[in-house]
Amino acid sequence: MVSDKVRALLSLSGKRVIDLANLYGVAKQSMNNKMTNSRFSADDLIRIAAFTGCRVGFVLPDGEHIFLDESDIRENIKKAPDE
Repeated sequence: MVSDKVRALLSLSGKRVIDLANLYGVAKQSMNNKMTNSRFSADDLIRIAAFTGCRVGFVLPDGEHIFLDESDIRENIKKAPDE
């Protein structure tokens, strides 16, 4: 599940779900619900990656990498995760 990977990223970066909830400006329970339902858009994953010091990327068969960053977010503003 994607939420398991998000939890692993948070843990490895020393962050908690409450920290992620604060980033989005939502209650911890709202973020826990999102984690439980594993509902993450590409924009969410880019934000989470940036928050944890990581990057979202694609590795092509020839080994070339294409990365997404915060400039790829549709609206470069903080939004609630379920909006």
